[in-house]
Amino acid sequence: MVAKTPPMGWNSWDCYGASVTEEIVRRNAEFMAAHLKQFGWEYIVVDIQWSEPNAKSHEYRPFADLCMDEFGRLLPAENRFPSAANGKGFAPLAEYVHSLGLKFGIHIMRGIPRQAVHRNCKIKGTEKNAREIAKTASICAWNTDMYGVDPTKDGAREYYDSLFELYASWGVDFIKVDDICRELPHEEAELVMLSRSLRGCGRDMVLSLSPGPALLEKAELYKQTANMWRITDDFWDKWELLYAMFERAEKWSVHAGAGHFPDADMLPIGPILQDYDKSNRTKFTNDEQLTMLTLWSIIRSPLMIGGEMTGFDEFTMKLLTNESVLAMHKNARHSHQVWRRTVNGNEYVLWTAHCADGGQYIAVFNAGETVGTIEILLADLEVFEPKTALELWSGGTESLNDTLAVKLNPHGAKAYLIK
Repeated sequence: MVAKTPPMGWNSWDCYGASVTEEIVRRNAEFMAAHLKQFGWEYIVVDIQWSEPNAKSHEYRPFADLCMDEFGRLLPAENRFPSAANGKGFAPLAEYVHSLGLKFGIHIMRGIPRQAVHRNCKIKGTEKNAREIAKTASICAWNTDMYGVDPTKDGAREYYDSLFELYASWGVDFIKVDDICRELPHEEAELVMLSRSLRGCGRDMVLSLSPGPALLEKAELYKQTANMWRITDDFWDKWELLYAMFERAEKWSVHAGAGHFPDADMLPIGPILQDYDKSNRTKFTNDEQLTMLTLWSIIRSPLMIGGEMTGFDEFTMKLLTNESVLAMHKNARHSHQVWRRTVNGNEYVLWTAHCADGGQYIAVFNAGETVGTIEILLADLEVFEPKTALELWSGGTESLNDTLAVKLNPHGAKAYLIK
């Protein structure tokens, strides 16, 4: 099974948008291997428009010329990824990432390049061409690179087969497919076809679907076709977006399980938006970052770092290397919200989950604007005997009888393992 537990890694989007380079990818891979791999972090993912030679930021150049082979398959821009020269594609970069004990991933857009259709490229292994399989009315609202592929046309499946054959030959371990998650049901058949091509390519790859918000009524389809799917649009370092995630988490948590995980999106921590300003760092407070990691971990969202890892400070490193919290991310089962209530002007949220290694996790959040203390009745958690609680972030322990009193900073969180 691919992705028995939620994937953990790094993605280039939050920091570099479409403009990431091989040098940036290599140095972040080296940092992960040296400092984070031992804690379970393993994926290095190159995000959108790696085939665009002149990409400069998070903004796309409309109708840009892309690097492409004779079969309409996009190739890395050699000026940004020098090791791709002479038709090698991402194989040398993937090999380097693998040599560090890590896994390599790429972003792709749903469909076939518009320029492949305009040039009427041949579909590999067939007598069909790009114009015969393109669904030209199916276009992305925010990027001009692609047309959709019509699954009813001969050659459509062969086109996707040829894509994943190429990616497998490069040694790709993770595929983030964009412009497909919230586009259902209109592009449902293309998702099913894409998923079948990936699974038939002969190499295990995680399949990640973007952008969100995903459609709750399509949850079973996501679970059957993919390993993770975005439950939100792009998530950035704004409290309003983090606050909104509590409602999304409550709706989607029941659908997390081995091999399929609702995805709350990347972690905008450390240096981000570096293609705009090298001084940019996350605007989340330390407490908000604790809340984010706590919520993502108890609901078992994939954890994908968005910042430039070589610029992490001590707090960020402690955030990402807390073994007790990462154990909750791996071992939480049947996560769900217990209650959400307002006490003395602050809104508090209580979550719980079983621990696969024994015991019960709880996570407590203060969504209010002032420091406050919330008293939790253990009966609310169906705990009826004296227990010991380990607070995962601090490592402190306390004995419990009937209640647990938790003091929290504004926008803060604590998590416990009760045994």
